[in-house]
Amino acid sequence: MLGTLAIMHPDVEKILIGPEALQARVAELGRQISRDYEGRHPTLLGILKGSVVFLGDLLRAVTLDCSVDFISVSSYAGRTSTGEVRMLLDLRESALGKDLLIVEDIMDSGLTLHYLLTTLKARNPKSLEVCTLLDKPDCRKVSVSAKYVGFRIANEFVIGYGLDHNEKYRNLPYVGVLKSGK
Repeated sequence: MLGTLAIMHPDVEKILIGPEALQARVAELGRQISRDYEGRHPTLLGILKGSVVFLGDLLRAVTLDCSVDFISVSSYAGRTSTGEVRMLLDLRESALGKDLLIVEDIMDSGLTLHYLLTTLKARNPKSLEVCTLLDKPDCRKVSVSAKYVGFRIANEFVIGYGLDHNEKYRNLPYVGVLKSGK
């Protein structure tokens, strides 16, 4: 059952993860993060722009005091990773001595996350972990992992729930597979 908000967009081949499954899994992740960081004040570090929807829902599911910051990096042109990661927007505050939790929309090649982990570790945070909504382990070009994973998926080009293709489809309430040729 897709629900009234999950009408399939004509550019979507199939709905991979529906709104109800997304909300249930985000709630589970929020509970796990709240337990793991009990007594601490983590900074949830959203990776712009894809993580915004996930981060918003995750923040509401976390039951402890936390801060939010954003970072923006780019390694994609259309459907393809360029292999080069560029920093577009850096943290507003120092990472020194903080519990940082990177909130990512999708891990595929691992290049972006590897770049971020290396860059942020050099800034001496107290701790540094990753929470990703989607993980495509079959696409990995470098070894990276996340402590918190929403869903492991196959190597398909997905959109919705913050994920885009050329800045379209972020507002879909589900994760869907984009039709080829779109």
